[in-house]
Amino acid sequence: MSSKEKDGPNTEHLILKASTVARAHTILAYTAFISALTLGLLLHYKNIVKNGVAGYPEEWFPSVSATIGDWYPERNVFQILIALTSGPRLVLVSLLYYLQRSQESSLPAIVFISGIIRTLSCGGWVYITSSDDHDVHDVFMISYIVLNLPWMIGGIYSTSKRCPSVRKKRSIIASTFFLSIVPLVYFFVQHKVHRIPGAYTQYSFFEWGLIFLDVLYDACAEEEFRLNDLHVAIGGLKSVNGIATPTQVKYIHIGGSPSRQDRSISPKIRSHSVQNSRTLLMNMLSCYRPYVSFTSDIYLSYIFWSVFTSLIPTLFYFSVWELAIAGSELALFSTLSPIWLSIPPVLNWVRTRSGQATMHLLSFIGVGAYILQSPLHRLFLVAFATSAAMIPQVVTWADNPAYQSIITALGLMLSSLSKHVNHSNNPVWPFIDERSGGYNKEGLLLAILALYEFFTRPDEGARPFNSEKNDFPESEPTTHWILGALPLGSFIFILHSLLADPSTLIAWSWTGYEDGRPRGPLPHLHGSLTLLCQSFGLLIAIQAMKSSKVHLLANPLWFAFGSASSYALYTYRNWPGYLGGLGLAIFIMGSFPLVLHNASSTRAVFKTSFIAMLVYCLLALANVWTVAYAFVPGGVYLRERTDLVIIAQMACLALAFRWPALGNRSVGASSLSSTVFSCARTILALISVLGVLATLYRLPTTPAQPFRPGHRMLRAGIWTIHFGIDNEGRDSQRRVMNLIRDMELDVVGLLETDLHRNVYGNRDLTRVIVEEMGYNVDLGPGPNSHTWGAVLLSKFPIINSTHHLLPSPRGELAPAIEAVLDMYGTAVTVVVSHNGQEEDPLDREMQSRELARIMSTAYPRPVVFLGYVVTRPHALRPNPYEILVKDGNVHDVDQDDHDRWCEYILYRGLYRTAYARVSRSTVTDTELQVAQFVLPRHGVGVRNDTEAARYLRSRKEELPPEHWFPMSYYGNQRWGGVNGHFYHVFNTPLYYAISDDAEI
Repeated sequence: MSSKEKDGPNTEHLILKASTVARAHTILAYTAFISALTLGLLLHYKNIVKNGVAGYPEEWFPSVSATIGDWYPERNVFQILIALTSGPRLVLVSLLYYLQRSQESSLPAIVFISGIIRTLSCGGWVYITSSDDHDVHDVFMISYIVLNLPWMIGGIYSTSKRCPSVRKKRSIIASTFFLSIVPLVYFFVQHKVHRIPGAYTQYSFFEWGLIFLDVLYDACAEEEFRLNDLHVAIGGLKSVNGIATPTQVKYIHIGGSPSRQDRSISPKIRSHSVQNSRTLLMNMLSCYRPYVSFTSDIYLSYIFWSVFTSLIPTLFYFSVWELAIAGSELALFSTLSPIWLSIPPVLNWVRTRSGQATMHLLSFIGVGAYILQSPLHRLFLVAFATSAAMIPQVVTWADNPAYQSIITALGLMLSSLSKHVNHSNNPVWPFIDERSGGYNKEGLLLAILALYEFFTRPDEGARPFNSEKNDFPESEPTTHWILGALPLGSFIFILHSLLADPSTLIAWSWTGYEDGRPRGPLPHLHGSLTLLCQSFGLLIAIQAMKSSKVHLLANPLWFAFGSASSYALYTYRNWPGYLGGLGLAIFIMGSFPLVLHNASSTRAVFKTSFIAMLVYCLLALANVWTVAYAFVPGGVYLRERTDLVIIAQMACLALAFRWPALGNRSVGASSLSSTVFSCARTILALISVLGVLATLYRLPTTPAQPFRPGHRMLRAGIWTIHFGIDNEGRDSQRRVMNLIRDMELDVVGLLETDLHRNVYGNRDLTRVIVEEMGYNVDLGPGPNSHTWGAVLLSKFPIINSTHHLLPSPRGELAPAIEAVLDMYGTAVTVVVSHNGQEEDPLDREMQSRELARIMSTAYPRPVVFLGYVVTRPHALRPNPYEILVKDGNVHDVDQDDHDRWCEYILYRGLYRTAYARVSRSTVTDTELQVAQFVLPRHGVGVRNDTEAARYLRSRKEELPPEHWFPMSYYGNQRWGGVNGHFYHVFNTPLYYAISDDAEI
């Protein structure tokens, strides 16, 4: 043997240290970005710091996208260097997989696949810039950010145990990376939505910080390669140090064709090799099965929450139409189906695999109910499905509390995320279909696949990752069943009423605008913060279970934190109130394992679950009674007493904690594997990032603009939309949006819009309109104000807005929004209100006096009133009409229109040019009224405000075309119109000429 062969590999190959590859990647990546930044600052400084809001000197530092994608030569230099970086990056990803791969875990394979796709995504957003194709660029960029989750988090857990310093560095860098996304989003919103000069510069610093951290994370591979003494041998390697490679040095052989002798393998050996390959494939599938099972369990939990939260909105459709107890409310008690568990054979059967699979399959009927056109038929199926869904759910809570606390919480968050992404509607709800944003078929298909996986799951994989069967001895209950039932029922109610949608907590705290900016968070911008805090709370619970310290969650101090947060949510408004809500979200999600362990420890499945659901029903009814007191028996006792409901729910929940008077109860110990916790953390990270990305994706690209900005025109409408449920019992958001878009309304008042309650599905009726059409929005008084709701949508900036609760001594509380809008530089007051019903004349009189006071106080500022009044035209006092018109110092939009009762448009200080009444179709029970105005020239008021000047009736042909309402809406019930909407009453819009002495 030659000396060369003794000393090492032969001369036909080249040996590289793997750490050199990692270092080359780091140098090339940093060089690419720094070169582009340097060239940009030197050659095109003022161009790359300029954006759609401001330029130099307000903006003085460029963003990454402006630096690398817009100008020559920095763009070209950057792309060349990134191309050179791709080779070392792909090698780095492959070497990490080689080093970290394991037979016990498939996580390194997941990290490897995500690393490859992440690299390709990087090439996508680098070489396809936003100026080339904005949508494609965004898809690749979002994919890259999402793939950072499995790449970074998975990489941390796959790091070799012999490299603790590398794992620590990666953890710090990854944590800083994801935390930096929060201020990044904040400053992006300040720039894009609020259009604040200088905000984009601050955003740019965090954007560059993410780039630095991203490359720095990959640079940690250099130290890991060095500590493992990893080398790469390229060429025809035959041996290292003679026969065997020394154990202290790892060589990877790349390249070199096998010799003819090596290729001459006997059939027996080849057959053995094929058999080994098949065995390897089966082993790989068995490694992935627990992850598939975990995902299936989460999706089945998502289906449970989807069916469960759809029950009350489905039944309340009938209550809304009756404005009284309709009988459909009895369907709520389908949640008491755990009563069947009092029969031992039923309980034993539900505990079997086939029993649970059967009940899951029956619950899918609630998802498939969307195909039925009759609201009553849908209610029957949804009630049956909810009954079926509750039974296996409470059994698994009792038998497997630790694992189910994670799965149930993740299922709820997945449901909440799906609503956040889908304009506040769960895409598999039975009252949602394809026309209203539903994905019912796809959701049902995935549910069937998840159930198939559950039913065919190997016995050892029935509980993914060897989760525990039970934490408590069968014969030794540690908690009295009443102490387990009351907290569980209250807990389910809190989850449903406050955390089933990310924007509900925001609605509780919303109060409007001041100085052109919102006083508090906005649902479509800040809803993802709720998801982030829910994730943090569940992360606390997961960590407590992992370290066997669930007992710390039972400490009264933890409950005190939750109580203080609940108090802050109820008492305060704007950001302080929302922060209280976020604290409550953390507390509730963090208490998941405690409450389920506490209920499980009673060992009385029937008693505990039945009483728990009874408590839930009572709290749900009490919550409705606080606002529907005028239409339900005994409503006077709970009128506007949400505080009593909160006290009751927190008092029940308190029984789950370790109070000295209740004894020193055990809270159980988890035996879940570490893989469960790591997978749960990964899912939490995915949900959090997807929530933020959904917010970023839907951010308006341009500020709201009126439809006819060059003509100083305003088109306003008022519409009572019956809680967003149409006559067929379907969600009506998109149908409402379509008519508003076709009529080109600049300002819209929507009434009966407070849907952040269980009975309406915790929805936000403004989301699809705001996100698709770019309106500014004032949500009006929140659910804790106990009204039916009022909303203002405006294409004009909202300078200031005030919420009013109009006097209502007997009937329902009447909401009103008083807003000052900046219309072409002129401040105009817009009032949106929903007055009381005909049965309460005193209420209507007092409410009208207050509205008249608001409008008269605004004089001489122009005013537009959009309201639900309930009065005949020209009705004398104490009826609302004369009070509003005379005392409010406003004009009726058309005093000759005698066929009105509910909706009215009043105005002052503007030139009215058109008025139309559009039929409701089957969207709601009330028409849309629309009026068009022209603002006087800035600084000049209306010159001639006499009745003769105001009623110069005209034909549309005598007015410029921009004054015309859409021609497509001419028609009747038999022909014409659009989607069942048409001009009715007059069968045409009414048009008015502007007097000759007007200055416009």
